[in-house]
Amino acid sequence: QVQLVESGGGLVQAGGSLRLSCAASGLPFSNYAMGWFRQAPGKEREYVAGINWSGGRIYYADSVKGRFTISRDNAKNTVYLQMNSLKPEDTAVYYCAADQSLATMNKYWGQGTQVTVSS
Repeated sequence: QVQLVESGGGLVQAGGSLRLSCAASGLPFSNYAMGWFRQAPGKEREYVAGINWSGGRIYYADSVKGRFTISRDNAKNTVYLQMNSLKPEDTAVYYCAADQSLATMNKYWGQGTQVTVSS
């Protein structure tokens, strides 16, 4: 049974930072690409960042480039999203995802963690 468990969300002021973590179990983690999505109320889910199995290929949405950093630790079966210079428009539920391709990224999902950025 595959489980993706996010943590690290919370309330932060604009300009602040948060680090999200996603711990994976039940899958060969080092064989999977991992990603972060977000969904704000009334908006479509947005693919924020993705990282391939080795960390050698990384994707960022234009909206977060230069502010967010995705990384992974295959020894700990964990993927991270470091979020700096947060803006109120970053407020959303953030979801961790796993797939065997950076492009598809929809095979497995976590339950989500709320990030709220106050102005």
